[in-house]
Formats: sequence, C-alpha cells, structure tokens
Amino acid sequence: MPLKEFKYETEDMLTIERLLHAKHYSLALDRDLCIGCEICKIVCPREAIEIRKIRRKEGEKARRPRFDVSKEKCSYCGICEPICPFNAIEVRVDQKHRVPVLEKGSFPMLIREIKIDTTRCDAGCVDCEKACPLNLITVKVLTQNGKEISPKEAKLLSNPGDLKVKVDVESDLCPCCMLCEMRCPKGAIHMRKIMHGVLAVNSEKCPEGCRDCLDVCPIPGALFLPANDSKVHPNETFCVFCGACKIVCPVEGALVVDRRMIRHTPVSSGAWNTALEKLTSTKEYSKEARTKGSAKARLQVGKRLIPKGAS
Repeated sequence: MPLKEFKYETEDMLTIERLLHAKHYSLALDRDLCIGCEICKIVCPREAIEIRKIRRKEGEKARRPRFDVSKEKCSYCGICEPICPFNAIEVRVDQKHRVPVLEKGSFPMLIREIKIDTTRCDAGCVDCEKACPLNLITVKVLTQNGKEISPKEAKLLSNPGDLKVKVDVESDLCPCCMLCEMRCPKGAIHMRKIMHGVLAVNSEKCPEGCRDCLDVCPIPGALFLPANDSKVHPNETFCVFCGACKIVCPVEGALVVDRRMIRHTPVSSGAWNTALEKLTSTKEYSKEARTKGSAKARLQVGKRLIPKGAS
C-alpha cells in the first residue's frame, strides 16, 4: 500500500506521485507539449488516463482536449511515455528518469528518423525553421572562425560559400510530420514518418463550416478547408495520426483516423502486442504478429540445425 499519493496541477504541468517505503514514483505531463491526443489513453493498461473534451464557447475556437490521470489507478509502468509522439510525459523512479517497461524490454521506442545534409543548405535559408509547427528547428550560420551570424547577415555577404550552416532539431519531440522536408528547397532534410495510416473525412457527416478539427490539429495542412468548400478535407502526407481531431469532432464517424503501421524498435512482448492491437487496425496487428511468429520459428529451426558442441 502507498504511504502517500499526491496530485499537483498547474496550467503548464500535471504531476502525480506515489511514495512507498522503498520507492518514490512520479509521472509528469508537460501541457505545453501535450496536444490532447488519444494515444496514451488507448495503450494505458490500467485505464488511468482520461482525455477530456473541452466544450467550445460560442464565437471561440475549439480547444485541444485535456489530459488527466488518476493517481490511484496509475501503476507508473511508463507505457504512456515512449508511445507519445510529442514526448510530453516523463516517468521518474526515486527522482531519476526511468521507464520500467523500457528497462524490462517489454515495450519499444518510437523510431524518429531524421537526416539532414547541411552541405545542401544555402546560407541564409530558414525555410525549414519557419515550416516547423512546433518550433523544434533552429538554423545557425557560422563563419570560418566559428562566429555565429544571423541568416539575414549571411545573405548580404559576397562569398557565402565560406559559411557553414548548422541545423539543430529537437528530435525527441519531433512527431515527423514531414513539413520541413516538403518545404526545404534543396532537399537537405529527409525523414520517415513514425506512423502511417488512413485519414479520411466522411463529407456526408461533416458539418458545414465546422472547424473544430482544424483548430486542434497540431500540424498545419493535415486537415484543410478549401476556399470553395465548406467542409474539411484530409491530407495524409502531413498527418501524424494522433487522433486529437477525432476527439473534438462533434459528429460520430465524420472523421476516421486508422493507424496501419508504427515504426518502432524491435520488441517481442505481450504488453506491446496488446498496445499494438488497440492502436492499429486488426490487419496490421495480425501482420506484425505473423512476422514475429515466423522469426521465432526460424530461430528455433536454426538452433536445431546447430551441431551439438558447436560454439
């Protein structure tokens, strides 16, 4: 039994703690990073997470759903942390950042693959920095002696070839929406999406002129309202499949967010199988399960073929 349980909440942070005789557990949510999606709630094995839809006031934009967690139900397993595309959750044990499910090898990390070739960058270009909707990209320009100058100053130099461009990306927070890659004029950035799937709008059910999903979507362009249309249209190219739009949509079935594939580090566990089954379509879950089964079978056959006594 816990000695003490606490819950602290501000506009910026939500924290719960559990104090035992030998352990001190805590879970913290950064509200600035959280976009109120459904992913952590879906995978939580204790149903400790609630995503609350905030009622929109007349004349105002829709607000992102609000994350809440039960200090009584949470087991501090840490499943919610590695699955968050925006890295908004942090679990600590005895004041140190530790994720039990990762330490036990029973849950994977999302693969955020981002490659940047700064040799292609033009000194003074900040298109990728401007394109990032989460302000995770910083472009720096360095002279030969290492002095940092502004991109505007770089454009004014007569010989910009002597300059070095440095592009910093907060990759741990990046959901890999690909906006920066699409906006880069030189093809200097390449990334692979974490999640693939289907984003669809049922035009018959979509309310005329409704913008609730557009208001909460963290990625500009994943959903858009054409100038000559009063109904929202989807664009899977930039969608990160978080599901925040579906939560705020006022009509059931008007928006479909169907995850078909999640890129993650290798893992084989019941906890991940359960999470994957909840997060993705049945077809994708079955496909990954069959792949794991085939790999396991090949391993067992390989072991039987090794002669006894062989190293």
